[in-house]
Amino acid sequence: MSGTRRKPGRMKPFIGRFEVRLLELGYSPGTVRGVLKQVGQLGLWMESEGIEASELTKDVIGGFICARQAAGRRRVPSVRSFGSLLEFLRSEGVLLPETAAPLTPVDDLVDRYKKWLVLDRGLAAATVLRYEKLARRFLQEGEAVRDRFVDDLSAVDVVGFLVRECGRLQVDSAKGRVAELRSLLRFLYLTGVTPVALATAVPPVAGWRDTRVPVGIAASDVQRLLDGCDRSTPGGARDFAILTLVARLGLRSIEVARLELGDIDWRAGEIAVRGKARRQDRLPLPNDVGEALTAYLCGFRPATSIRQVFLAGKAPMRAIRPDLVSDVTRRACQRVGIPGVGAHRLRHALATELLRQGATLVEVSQVLRHRDLATTAVYAKVDLGSLRDVAQPWPGAAQ
Repeated sequence: MSGTRRKPGRMKPFIGRFEVRLLELGYSPGTVRGVLKQVGQLGLWMESEGIEASELTKDVIGGFICARQAAGRRRVPSVRSFGSLLEFLRSEGVLLPETAAPLTPVDDLVDRYKKWLVLDRGLAAATVLRYEKLARRFLQEGEAVRDRFVDDLSAVDVVGFLVRECGRLQVDSAKGRVAELRSLLRFLYLTGVTPVALATAVPPVAGWRDTRVPVGIAASDVQRLLDGCDRSTPGGARDFAILTLVARLGLRSIEVARLELGDIDWRAGEIAVRGKARRQDRLPLPNDVGEALTAYLCGFRPATSIRQVFLAGKAPMRAIRPDLVSDVTRRACQRVGIPGVGAHRLRHALATELLRQGATLVEVSQVLRHRDLATTAVYAKVDLGSLRDVAQPWPGAAQ
């Protein structure tokens, strides 16, 4: 790095602090050296072009990249690779914060809708994003047809949009679109944007509920997944703790990602789970789950101010996303040579194993934290022992 520090051009006043920031974010020394080399080359080019650090923008970086390409450089960085530099310079007050484009009427309405979903409905970030996409598409398509679309919104508009959407979707996806559209229309009515409650105009999607049998994996395969984690490495210890939480307590992916250090009560032997719709439950902390968490937290988790328990394995240092839990499960399946499944299959496997050991549906519902026992009732299909006891002889089978 010393060579870069001697010749960083216009980046000279910032190169040292930027290096410290990158290391704090968890980047390896080798990666930091590569980034600083690129920043030094950018600084020298800016000096030759008479461009000050305060004038640095994505367009300026694009000009630097074009100059490198014109000079015949084979390995040229992308504009995106300088994102951490721009963010650092903004935090240092060298660059002004990015100014957002003026909001359109659709943008303003969707922004209000998002706040309503979070504050009034308590929906998770991933769900809000899905609802937002549908709302934006519905409103933008309407505005393209006529101005002030929502002012005279009618059931014809609603049904027409839904027919176009569902024409290319399967039944389960179509049901999701119906729920998303009803939510938007309910918001428009409750906030006075539309005078009529058009949510009732959204037709249901035909299709029987709970027609499938929950598919889990064998308890022996769950144990193979756990045994397949290399707990002597940071990634293996983290993955083992994640899989243990899902397999032993039935946590959802979003609940694993939300788990914070303060949610674990070591003295009481309990763990607080942040579930759907802001619901919080306290579960007992079994010994094997506590041991898995302790091994990761004490042996491998980096020291950081981030409160979430599980951190991403690659820089920048940050909490894991919910979808990483299923990624961890699939990689574990690949390691032990069984068909890949997502994390939710482990939840199904837990319910099936509890029933096999004699637990009732009410007890399974309490473990899985279902709000409605009808949700748990689907697991009656896999309780073959009880089904044999209540099954009636097939008419004519004795003949």
